[in-house]
Amino acid sequence: MAWHCYFIFTIITMLFATTPFSDAQNCNGVLVSYAYTGGVRLPPNVTDAAKQPYRFQSILTILNNGLDELKSWQVFVGFQHDELLVSASNVVLADGTTLPAAVGNGTVFAGYPMTDLKTAVETAGDLTQMEAKVELVGTVFGVAPPSIPLPSSIKLANDGFKCVKTTGQGKNGTNVCCTKDPNFKTKVTTDDKYLLRQNGDLTIMYDVIRTDDSNYWAEVTMANHNPLGRLDNWELSWDWMNDEFIFAMKGAYPSVVDVSDCVFGKKGTFYQNLDFSTVLNCQKRPTIIDLPPTKFNDTILGKVPFCCRNGTILPQAMDPSKSVSKFQMQVFKTPPNLNRSMLSPPQNWQINGTLNPTYKCGPPIRVSPTENPDPSGLPSEILVMASWQVVCNITKAKGTASKCCVSFSAYYNESVIPCNTCACGCPSNTARNCSTTAPALWLPSDALLVPFDNRSAKAIAWADLKHLPVSKPMPCSDNCGVSINWHLNTDYSNGWSARVTLFNWGDTNFADWFAAVEMNKAAAGFEKMYSFNATALALDGVNNTIFMQGLEGLNYLVAEADGANPLSDPRVPGKQQSVISFTKKPTPGILVAHGDGFPNKVFFNGEECSLPSVIPSSGSRKVPSWATLLLLSLLLIILKQQ
Repeated sequence: MAWHCYFIFTIITMLFATTPFSDAQNCNGVLVSYAYTGGVRLPPNVTDAAKQPYRFQSILTILNNGLDELKSWQVFVGFQHDELLVSASNVVLADGTTLPAAVGNGTVFAGYPMTDLKTAVETAGDLTQMEAKVELVGTVFGVAPPSIPLPSSIKLANDGFKCVKTTGQGKNGTNVCCTKDPNFKTKVTTDDKYLLRQNGDLTIMYDVIRTDDSNYWAEVTMANHNPLGRLDNWELSWDWMNDEFIFAMKGAYPSVVDVSDCVFGKKGTFYQNLDFSTVLNCQKRPTIIDLPPTKFNDTILGKVPFCCRNGTILPQAMDPSKSVSKFQMQVFKTPPNLNRSMLSPPQNWQINGTLNPTYKCGPPIRVSPTENPDPSGLPSEILVMASWQVVCNITKAKGTASKCCVSFSAYYNESVIPCNTCACGCPSNTARNCSTTAPALWLPSDALLVPFDNRSAKAIAWADLKHLPVSKPMPCSDNCGVSINWHLNTDYSNGWSARVTLFNWGDTNFADWFAAVEMNKAAAGFEKMYSFNATALALDGVNNTIFMQGLEGLNYLVAEADGANPLSDPRVPGKQQSVISFTKKPTPGILVAHGDGFPNKVFFNGEECSLPSVIPSSGSRKVPSWATLLLLSLLLIILKQQ
């Protein structure tokens, strides 16, 4: 009976939740509408009303009433009730997240498969080409019917549009009219068939280089554009949207060779004469990995430019030829897409690496076909069949733990301020006998060479010697695979110096490593680095960063290894060290020992490291008072007179 009433309520709500005709007629731009169509209580029943789950159903409508075609449309919906989106028709999430997904802080939808909305003029008012309807189903918390869980705002997310304040659409919906911003400058004209290529930290090109009715060859090119961006052992994944599968590859390989979805699914039913023992992957979401350098000249798996580097993509400043990675794959299609012109890229792209920045990737955008040089050597360009661009940008979610950390020390203080407690995450075992909130214990300098689990005796003895407090239980480890010590070495009238030491506590060797320090007040005085290559680097137009890497032949930060006697000695970290010098001439008034000599940010292989919350104090520094200095001066005068 309850479901019967709910069904009637839903039908009535849908009838009254459609966009009013007058609103559609009055908007001479893009009309975005959101209509709540129903909800019902979900199990389990909880005592806290704010945590009670409810099903919600809504319809998001995007209607192009403007004079220009809306290409690659995107819409922001400001969900605000801890919504969990379970399904959404005709769209993908613009950040590449796969459903179900938590969208309680709002999310951006991108149209798929209908990415462009034509105008009424060019279609004679055909709504099937002008309008996109998105049916949303999900879970909302704490908003019980008849209350309506409307979003805080909705708007068109494409560049160059202004949206007027959202208006009501009865109590069940809301809409907003978005028109072109006359002050927005763009290089795209209304005659352009494709959108221009966009800038990003990492771009991925999906180029169809050959096509047939049942299959095509695609070339995937990943290019790094961020001066501090990097990937090691990259893993690339996406979602096939039309039951495609990978038949063959060159330059890369699936992490899992799996054909079960083909053999036991409709793909196997259609391709009955295909030998699936030679197929590479039939998963809806495959994960692709790079090949080792030994496969570069392999006639079957290699022979693709920029392939086969064990998944390493470096910044262009280190090596432009190693800032690109490329592979090719043969993709088989299934009905009803058996036509050589029916081409659709995969969606929900994601790329990860080892101790690297986190990238968020947008949806594929159709761009002009890529031009490749004629392999015959003729002075001409060959266009691929079709091209899509995926733009990935470095992002860090709030509350995300770091992957590396920094300790501070100085010549005027015997203690080292180590990495913060749980800087790279707390232990998963809550019963562990350590405190996740107690501040890290200050250490003697030799303790930096000792693994955290072997430091306790040194830390307690040092605390007793220096009269420092010790928490019970003792603080947990920083849990970081890489740590960097910045030691203020000297400070004199014309300049100063620091010592940089890198420690690798993990099991992974880092070839071609790099680090960078951002110093707001001191970078202009950078002079030289003695055991590393180093150069000043401008980020976002500000020249306050120093980029450093190992010298040729010394650019390998090895993994942690056993001590000389594994039965009694602690393990030994991989270590690299260098001194860096500065002059004070371009930075008059710099206070090196009072904070200006310590970095504001530190990066390792593109990942921003956690910094200590304090710098070494000069409290233990023996500085003579003015009276003592005056007495010494008088004594010198007397001695000279004698």
